[in-house]
Amino acid sequence: MVAGNLRLGAMALAMTLVLAGCESLSTGSFQMPDIFGGSGSDEAVVKRQIPFPADEYAKLEKKGTSAVQGRLTYETSAGQTLIGAGETISVAPATRYAAEAADVALSGRKIEPADPRAREYTHYAKTDDNGYFVVRGIPAGVFYVAGSVLLPGGNSRSPIIIKQIELGEGQTRDVDLSR
Repeated sequence: MVAGNLRLGAMALAMTLVLAGCESLSTGSFQMPDIFGGSGSDEAVVKRQIPFPADEYAKLEKKGTSAVQGRLTYETSAGQTLIGAGETISVAPATRYAAEAADVALSGRKIEPADPRAREYTHYAKTDDNGYFVVRGIPAGVFYVAGSVLLPGGNSRSPIIIKQIELGEGQTRDVDLSR
């Protein structure tokens, strides 16, 4: 039961910042994490199995009074901690559509681009020079917070880093977005 909940949580988390993009797993001109779908490389792209659930999204609020704050870091295999300075953080609602994208992203693959309607529910922020971020105006609910870090040399990115959180109305949550 716990393993199943963890897997579902990880898949849901991938959805968000991910509404921003799986492109965080690719090399080159990454702009923002997007679990909903990257583009622009020759890597095989996974075809979506779940169509955009317009009815599920229609029940969600786009804006609210909650916030997410934290820091983006990545520890290399050599034990070096990289600070995610100037990176885009995304906060996306944890829906079944996002869960599929998260699952694919966490497996190291890319998924075809998301329906543009999904992005209307995603919130974004840039990290400062020390990797800290604040995302405001989020409604209450369950969300994926995601980002990735540009690796030394500037030619590739860390694997996507995704955390699932739950926000109450007017609540601010701290998120350690590290891996």
